[in-house]
Amino acid sequence: MATSSTLTRLGAALALVTAAAAAAPVQAKTTLETVRERGSLRCGTTNGFAGFSAPDDQGNWRGLDIDLCRAIATAVLGEGAKIETVPLNSQQRFTALQSGEIDVLTRNTTITQQRETALGLLGAGVNFYDGQGFLVPRSLEVKSAKQLDGATICMQTGTSNENTLADWARANQVTYKPVVIEKFDEVVNAFVAGRCDVFSTDASGLASIRASRLGDVDKYVVLPEIISKEPLGPFVRQGDDQWLNIVKYSLYAMIEAEEQGITQANVEEMRKSPSPSVQRLLGVTAGAGKSMGLDDAWAYNIIKQVGNYGESFERNVGKGSPLRIERGLNALWKNGGLMYAMPIR
Repeated sequence: MATSSTLTRLGAALALVTAAAAAAPVQAKTTLETVRERGSLRCGTTNGFAGFSAPDDQGNWRGLDIDLCRAIATAVLGEGAKIETVPLNSQQRFTALQSGEIDVLTRNTTITQQRETALGLLGAGVNFYDGQGFLVPRSLEVKSAKQLDGATICMQTGTSNENTLADWARANQVTYKPVVIEKFDEVVNAFVAGRCDVFSTDASGLASIRASRLGDVDKYVVLPEIISKEPLGPFVRQGDDQWLNIVKYSLYAMIEAEEQGITQANVEEMRKSPSPSVQRLLGVTAGAGKSMGLDDAWAYNIIKQVGNYGESFERNVGKGSPLRIERGLNALWKNGGLMYAMPIR
């Protein structure tokens, strides 16, 4: 029979265990669970960047980054239309992701060492290889960025462009006067109004501005120099590896589909392909989806609803779009570019 002192000790121990259990934090939901419970995917976008993320005349958001947002929603929820676009400027974007206001950042954001190690975030693949360039009025008759000594250069604050330009200018002994403005639209307006001689940002941004904001595009020219590496891609929060994999492989599924010649038009027929790689990608061979907590038709649905990477590129920013951007580094690896999907096997 237990003594009263033994019972006392047991009671105290039980009280401590109960108190500890009550104090233990409730296990936070994963991003996948949160998105599925909400029934929609919240994607951080730009405030309006033609070709990448911007509303059309009917208010529907379109662009290369929006297609990636739709692809992730398709993988997770089965429908690419189940997205909520959250417009963010350069200063807001990382805080919105860190705080959980958005599930994924799909706007033109460069993956850098500092952003991945100091902000608690991770890049989840590259969907556009870019580099910083210069846009000038043709009337300046400037042929090279090295002729910009003494120029006034407009940039947006909160981006990597400021430090990149400063490093390049020092290395090339070019002096300039920076005009740094918080809001992207205001930077464009300052350039159009003649407050600065030059607009400097990622080359894709310059192409977008030139095509959608400056009226007569022939009055402006993008100089040939590209002064940095700007691998742009989606970002997620650190600590949720399942979500990182879902975002990353949603992008890779689009790239792999282009590599395999699978398009929106032929995806149904391609399910009959004898290729093991195609069968795994399209869910004919089960397993790839299950390992990420998804249905095995996840990639098939992405291609059916959104298309492959090449289709997305061409309709949004390619030669058939107002931006008329060459594939260049964004061509498939087998066509001389850098686009290369990690094997889905």
